[in-house]
Amino acid sequence: MANAPIKLLIAASGTGGHLFPAIALAEKLSDYQIQWLGVPNRLETELVPKEYPLNTIAVEGFQQGFGISSIRILARLAGSIFQVRRILKQGNFQGVFTTGGYIAGPAVIAARSLGLPVIFHESNALPGKVTRFFGPWCSVVALGFEVAAKYLPRAQNVCVGTPVRAQFLDGGINAPLDLAIPDGVPLIVVFGGSQGAVGINKLVRECANAWFDAGAYIVHLTGDRDPEADSLKHPQYIALPFYNNMAALLRRATIAISRSGAGSLTELAVCGTPAILIPYPFAAEDHQSYNAEVFTKAGAALTLKQSQLTAQELQSNVLNLLHSPQELAKMGEKAKAIAVPDSADKLAQLVREVVET
Repeated sequence: MANAPIKLLIAASGTGGHLFPAIALAEKLSDYQIQWLGVPNRLETELVPKEYPLNTIAVEGFQQGFGISSIRILARLAGSIFQVRRILKQGNFQGVFTTGGYIAGPAVIAARSLGLPVIFHESNALPGKVTRFFGPWCSVVALGFEVAAKYLPRAQNVCVGTPVRAQFLDGGINAPLDLAIPDGVPLIVVFGGSQGAVGINKLVRECANAWFDAGAYIVHLTGDRDPEADSLKHPQYIALPFYNNMAALLRRATIAISRSGAGSLTELAVCGTPAILIPYPFAAEDHQSYNAEVFTKAGAALTLKQSQLTAQELQSNVLNLLHSPQELAKMGEKAKAIAVPDSADKLAQLVREVVET
């Protein structure tokens, strides 16, 4: 009689940065029985493939100081821990994997209370508060950036990079681009991660005419929260809320203008795309600036602070790079040197070692 498959619960919720690496891992564990742990009305209800049953719990993070609302949050946290314990026991799960965020708390506590191993993946250069607090409780913390280890002195950790979506691997990265971009023209790709970036969008629209005059085309992924998303019209300009074939788009890009979430940076690195990074200024503990610093120090990107950034400065930085093809080529090579294209394989092997021993 064949051995029953390993059962793994994946706790990943909220943003593409949390979900995409977890989905990439799940695809590498095709012999496992995997279920998902998420929160109602968040991205996981749309992004998690249907073959992974989705369990949802009501949990939220502490956004402010302790008060009346904190008591309600604590009560909900306690209830969610018992919910996860019940899911783990009834499903006979043998381990838990999480990518952090506030869903990680009840997942880690419930798993460890049952003696189950937990693998925690931290994609950022500066680990979040949840990672720093719960990391020592976990069997191992898998890191996206080596520099993160210094913030986790009490946790067992290993650097494996951050997994990317399947489209960024094998033939997907060389897929044809189904946009009307002529061959040979410079292409500027602007994107703000899964949440969009209204602040960047406004700056880009102010700069665009100078870039058009330089012969560049712009593909601008505006997100769905920008009321002025359709305000610029030009034959060299394509504005879309989102675009699915990001691998082909970044591979074609001459330069990208981007936030510096870990997921976006991982995709830029795998594609070898030179970038101007504008960290999200309200990210928790300014962690996007720490991510950007890794790329800037490596020579793979320029970092510009949004609080000090003018349209003139962004415009001139892009033009300078467009007129410096050798510099762009160097930046692209430096970006590729950061990439860990087999990250999903490394993470899957780590999960197997922890859960199956």
